Amino acid sequence: MRSKTKSGGGRLLAACLLASLFAVGCDRGDHPEQIGKVAHQFVVKDSDRTVDLSKLRGKVVVLNFWASWCAPCLEELPSLEALQRTLPQVTVLAVSTDEDTTAYKNFLLQHHVNLLTVQDAAQTSNPLYGTYRYPETYIIDKNGMIRRKYIGPQDFMSKEIVDSLKRLSQ
Repeated sequence: MRSKTKSGGGRLLAACLLASLFAVGCDRGDHPEQIGKVAHQFVVKDSDRTVDLSKLRGKVVVLNFWASWCAPCLEELPSLEALQRTLPQVTVLAVSTDEDTTAYKNFLLQHHVNLLTVQDAAQTSNPLYGTYRYPETYIIDKNGMIRRKYIGPQDFMSKEIVDSLKRLSQ
């Protein structure tokens, strides 16, 4: 009888641990808490440019957090560039969290990146959004409200995403 109690207690403990893991990872789901809230403003300056998110108010912004060492980030890069070409009224802002400036610049050159991108080596912008795993992308409407969050690599040229961005930018 004693072994049954221990076994039952072990299952209860495992279930509690599993439930707490789900609660901690909640904001990575389909409907994170940030949806419908004002996007956190930030200014990031690297050796080439300064980007102030508040200066993009009035435009739809696709805010993408990425890193040069991130294979899924590389996977979605062509669709982000195609999106920027297809919808010039939408601003794709790609914030690199690379600490190594050489790696960041080499990546941009090697992959011929043609997007508004800035290196946030100090990683001051991504924590505002709770983003530490890449890629993560936020759709911010003209009024500065977060309308969507994408986790992991996406095809930003999918009909659903393009149609949604067109509606937001009207």
